[in-house]
Amino acid sequence: MHRYTATITWERDGADFIGLKYSRAHQWTLDGGLELRASASPQHVREPMSDPAGIDPEEAFVAALSSCHLLSFLYVAAKRGHTIQRYVDDAEGVMSPNEQGRLAITRVLLRPRVTYASAPDVATDAAMHHEAHDACYIANSVRTEVVVEPSFAADVPEETSPTTIQR
Repeated sequence: MHRYTATITWERDGADFIGLKYSRAHQWTLDGGLELRASASPQHVREPMSDPAGIDPEEAFVAALSSCHLLSFLYVAAKRGHTIQRYVDDAEGVMSPNEQGRLAITRVLLRPRVTYASAPDVATDAAMHHEAHDACYIANSVRTEVVVEPSFAADVPEETSPTTIQR
């Protein structure tokens, strides 16, 4: 068993709490000591009661899924002997009513763009993403639909250049 901790700190600072005029800004302190500015999403709570510069729980959820897929994918690729030069994912979460009619992040779309030192074929790349998704601890922990959408790059760079496969 592994334990992960976070300390979340918020203070009223004299704001009108009952009137809902309090700031939603707060501090996350992660188990390694990293401190992050956090807030409610400005899509749900208008400024100045929210802090758009802070990370919100919805962003953190999408980022956690994307980061977990990245780490699982890097491991799978290394074990299969494929060197990754760069990995960029423009992940997106969608909030909508779930089966019970409550708002939830119901879908997360991962769009990894992988640059290989020497690219495998499309089927191998897709299989590695599937294996990484199955191994991702965070994806295995949620009910949200997590979609990894592959799309192989059409352009083939010169053999001396790294190969980019877009997802």
